[in-house]
Amino acid sequence: MNQVSSQVDPLATKLPVSIITGFLGSGKTTLIRRLLTHPDMNRVAVVINEIGEIGIDNDLVRMSSENVTLLANGCLCCTVRTDLQETLRELFGQRRAGQIADFDRIVVETTGLADPAPVVQTLVSDTMLSAHYRLDGVVTLVDAVNGIANIETTPEAQKQIALADRIIITKSDLVSEVELATLRERVAAVNPRADAVAAVMGEIDPALLTGLGLASARAGARTLSFLGEGVAQPGSGEGYLGARLPARHDSGIRTLSLRFDKPFSWEAFSAAMDMLTTLRGPDLLRVKGIVNVAGKPVVVQGVQHIFHPPLHLDRWPSEDRDTRMVFISRKLDEAMIRGLFAAVGALVPGA
Repeated sequence: MNQVSSQVDPLATKLPVSIITGFLGSGKTTLIRRLLTHPDMNRVAVVINEIGEIGIDNDLVRMSSENVTLLANGCLCCTVRTDLQETLRELFGQRRAGQIADFDRIVVETTGLADPAPVVQTLVSDTMLSAHYRLDGVVTLVDAVNGIANIETTPEAQKQIALADRIIITKSDLVSEVELATLRERVAAVNPRADAVAAVMGEIDPALLTGLGLASARAGARTLSFLGEGVAQPGSGEGYLGARLPARHDSGIRTLSLRFDKPFSWEAFSAAMDMLTTLRGPDLLRVKGIVNVAGKPVVVQGVQHIFHPPLHLDRWPSEDRDTRMVFISRKLDEAMIRGLFAAVGALVPGA
């Protein structure tokens, strides 16, 4: 991990990208179809992998090019013809050249069997994309009828939930309140830091799909929300970040929330994270944290072995100066991670 510092806000001019995922039958097609006609989507580009399933009425279409359709409300609908990297590059180039209508953000829909991790990694590892786009968040749809069965039997469904910043529970009108409550508990067992909201027939406020990631290096309440502060656990009555979580994960995926009261040197912290990703990268599904580096707050986040450039905040967002890290992983426990940080710290001069 390389330390990056800048006098300017590195996120201010980047276009936010929201990723919508969910297992087969979770209702992504219905949700996207409704979003494409919503008046608040007038400056949004929606990138769809399953365009054949999306019906767009002719009277909604104002202009169509080879792969970009402009809807009557100003929302752009774009099909993935090659791969996502090329599609996002083309969109940005056409936007800058004035060949398509201007847009302020992008919503990417993945296929039902897709692992969202490579999509997130693409935004970080592709130099051109990372210069112009930033991840705003992962939104996962969970089918209320089949969600529990998918969680129990399908690794893809588990991972889609584990990587989510927000959960949308669909088809909630087709199950009882008891069944819905049980599903919420099972979803929280895989990912307790993501809040879950219900949607019926794809009706949802587009605002629920946005504002999930950091948009600025200027610290505030939004910074803590991004890291999980204030997300209550079922029955706990407490905020999530730094809280002890019940060991109830039967999917092999667990969420660990760790605190460190002593500041790190950047060399010690990055060396420990580099070793962790080298040894257990495929099992390290997602990491978020605010790290005390020699007294200064630095936000880190990554998916498996790919990490965003560290973000230096202009100040601490609260009086709390502890390092707080959230690890969503397969079969990693707290003692293992703390032992690694302690061992590496002991080897790094000045740590």
